[in-house]
Amino acid sequence: MRAATFHGPGDIRVESVPQPELDSARGAIVRVTHTAICGSDLWFYRGESDRDVPSRVGHEPMGIVEAVGDDVVSVEPGDRVLAPFFISCGRCEFCRKGLHTSCVNQASWSGDNGGAQGEYVRCPEADGTLVRVPDRHADDEDTLRSLLPLTDVMGTGHHAAVSAGVEAGSTVAVIGDGAVGLCGVLAAKRLGAERIIAMGHHEDRLEIAAEFGATDLVSERGDEAIERVQELTNGGVNHVMECVGATSSMETAIGVARPGGTVGYVGVPHGLGDGLDLEPFFRANVTLNGGVAPVRAYAEELMADVLQGTLDPSPIFTKTVDLDGVPEGYAAMDDREAVKVLVKP
Repeated sequence: MRAATFHGPGDIRVESVPQPELDSARGAIVRVTHTAICGSDLWFYRGESDRDVPSRVGHEPMGIVEAVGDDVVSVEPGDRVLAPFFISCGRCEFCRKGLHTSCVNQASWSGDNGGAQGEYVRCPEADGTLVRVPDRHADDEDTLRSLLPLTDVMGTGHHAAVSAGVEAGSTVAVIGDGAVGLCGVLAAKRLGAERIIAMGHHEDRLEIAAEFGATDLVSERGDEAIERVQELTNGGVNHVMECVGATSSMETAIGVARPGGTVGYVGVPHGLGDGLDLEPFFRANVTLNGGVAPVRAYAEELMADVLQGTLDPSPIFTKTVDLDGVPEGYAAMDDREAVKVLVKP
């Protein structure tokens, strides 16, 4: 089969690789019809995080089940499915409490499992991972485009909102105008937030945030951004959603948090250097809550809203490519020419 492969910073190639084969009774093979490039993929693409060379890439698959093992009960060949960015078993202690990203049997989509930016993937834990799309929606392209973000960024944005304690009537600050931050705006709106302050640096992305329900847009940087939010809210907000993961964004988060508030953080930590200074959180009794999003735990409830037409994160896809266009898609996201790239193998 063909799959996108990382060969070093700035070097993504689409090449022939061994096709994954079913090797367990709990597993499934999925033919990938839709996938995406993630903002977190840019860390290794830019050489700012380590990754094996060569290695297959991608972690947001949607497609058609081709084969299943003898013990699989939730899906069968021909089903349309989507899958979270982590493979999970669904039966261990952590999966049972909704913390699928800490599954004791977890696996990634890369390596022998195929790489989700390719033609096929193997899921060694089909029942605990794959989410079946109802047949009546299985071939509706608009619906599939809206469902694909549930593999990662929509679930991650929702996790930020849940972790920050967002509820009806809340005033919220969302830090970051990437796909996760934009989905965070949607999530806050879905949970009933009354005022949503979107913080970012790109006018086109903040326009999407406004379409998604942001009531205030803050494009300033650093201390100026903090001062702006403090002015808008008379002293900060009780609910902060940190959707970047950089030192600067965490400093902004504590800067806009009201004493006694909560920061829900889902940005993949990057560039924190010697660590995060917890003293400002300590002094203001600000709770830090969150982590890597267990998007499998949220998949069904978010899918229900997509299918009934009340949730649509698809505008985050501002560029679509085929498999050969994956290298171009990486470059577009790296150059900030695309928010998120949809890939249709």
